[in-house]
Amino acid sequence: MTELHVPHPMKLLGRVTRGFYRLADVELRPFGLATGQLPVLVSLKNGQALSQAELARIAQVEQPSMAQLLNRMERDGLVERLPDPQDKRSRLISLTAIASERLPRAKRQMDALTSQALAGFTPEELAQFGAFLARMNDNIERMAGEAAESTPDGH
Repeated sequence: MTELHVPHPMKLLGRVTRGFYRLADVELRPFGLATGQLPVLVSLKNGQALSQAELARIAQVEQPSMAQLLNRMERDGLVERLPDPQDKRSRLISLTAIASERLPRAKRQMDALTSQALAGFTPEELAQFGAFLARMNDNIERMAGEAAESTPDGH
């Protein structure tokens, strides 16, 4: 009997994610959007303005990376920086009307792409798959918290 070779789950998860993002970037390009912008777009879609620090935390990226992303998004007319009413030295990030107009159509494209990627799975399989991923995410979050606690500066 031959042994079935299945890639390591973490390698496969990375491959799936990269492949999906490549396809999603193609789908989002006509809207002037990219997958790297999705954490910002989704976080701001309900009209709430957030700080750069909050967006970096949500996207789980470092502040300089978020600053670069926001600079490109501002250049492309997707976000704007407004004075923070609580702290005049700070700026809050919000979506522009252009981004708000593009988001519903881009979401429909992403939903269609997701449906295609999940084709053939039963509702039960999707629920189980989601539970597995949620458990893995919980483990990673716990590990990250423990790692942060074990470093002298907490970073």
